[in-house]
Amino acid sequence: MYLTFLLLLFVIGFAPFIFDNSFAQITSGGFGNSPFEREFGDVKFLDAYFGIISEKFEVDSGNKNIPFTVVMANVGTQDITGIRGQLSLPFGFSSSDGPGSLIYADADTNSVAGQNFHLTFFVDVGNDIRIQQYPGTVKVDYSRLRESGVRTTFEDFNFKVTGQSVINLRALDPFLTSLQKNHIIIEISNDGTAPISSVDVKLKNTQSERASTTQSITNIENVVVLSTDWEIGGIDPKSKKFIELDVYVPESLKGETLRAPIEITYFNAHGDKQTILRIADFFVKGLIDLSIYNVNVIELSGKQMVIGEIINEGNEDGLFGFVTIDPRGDSNIKSNTQFIDEIEVDAPVPFNLPIEFDGETRYGEHDITITVRYKDSIRDEIFLTYDATIFVKEPLNENEDDLDPIMIIIPIILATGAGIYIMRRRKKATIEAS
Repeated sequence: MYLTFLLLLFVIGFAPFIFDNSFAQITSGGFGNSPFEREFGDVKFLDAYFGIISEKFEVDSGNKNIPFTVVMANVGTQDITGIRGQLSLPFGFSSSDGPGSLIYADADTNSVAGQNFHLTFFVDVGNDIRIQQYPGTVKVDYSRLRESGVRTTFEDFNFKVTGQSVINLRALDPFLTSLQKNHIIIEISNDGTAPISSVDVKLKNTQSERASTTQSITNIENVVVLSTDWEIGGIDPKSKKFIELDVYVPESLKGETLRAPIEITYFNAHGDKQTILRIADFFVKGLIDLSIYNVNVIELSGKQMVIGEIINEGNEDGLFGFVTIDPRGDSNIKSNTQFIDEIEVDAPVPFNLPIEFDGETRYGEHDITITVRYKDSIRDEIFLTYDATIFVKEPLNENEDDLDPIMIIIPIILATGAGIYIMRRRKKATIEAS
């Protein structure tokens, strides 16, 4: 009985060593293996990103000497000083001081209790780094005020290599024509490697910015624009979106460059709202408005010719003008061209082209196409076509044409005189016989 009692006491005393981890008991230095570690310290990690304290940067592989900021909070009850950080990043990231160098940064000032502080490191991003999330570790050394010795904190974190968004803007056709409505298509492209979202585009219509010469940097306020704001959503890397608008340009802007300031607002890969300003430039051409009229056929020096006139109702001369007639349908009229030089504004320009045939001459109606070819002020070649029906007359008989009218009149006169003479002779002979 006595031995049984001793054995029972031994088992009860030894049991805590066997089942130590089976109870929710507090061990020295923390809370054991609880899934929520509760460690108290003076410094707490908040954020880590490429950029400076006031702005996050988009970063791509191959970028050099890029600031990397770690933001932390002094959650202790005392101010801390002598803050120095050392950064540990995965393979492919290195110090901007050169390969093998440690990545260090010092805080500029002391950190007041309850306030945030930051450390800015400078990092080179390797050419083989992909756009994704990476792990990192920062070591922070600091001292409490009125306390000797150095305290050290290690913090693990994740950060992103976002890629870079590169926003470009261009007009598909950079030329506008005065005195008429122009349909404009503007391409907005993301030529970078990072996506952008919630893109809003707005045409600015102010003169708020002035150059040193006190002249406006834009004259968009002088045109009539039918729409000025577009929401185009997201733009993926290496892709583009388009906006369309109609603009009426007055005659006063002929020969000038129209500068259209366009504001683009979007969210970058960090989720930060960004606003940039781009300028779309357009050259305003004059208007060349041609019409062909009074098309007819006349005979000149024994040759039948197609004639007509061209009128320019625009505000700019057409240059290096040519007029060409071509057969249409079953017509066998030969193609022919005439150089008419400048086609001036409000001044009819006549043309005349001789009619020649390919093969046998065919008289009567012929369907033809009249083409006016000319160049505008930027030397673009323009074509105006006009379909017409002409009538080619059959000439008179050649033998009849060769008879001299005098040669016809003289025999008539002689015949008439002879007739009168004979009638008088017969009348005289009758009187004498009586």
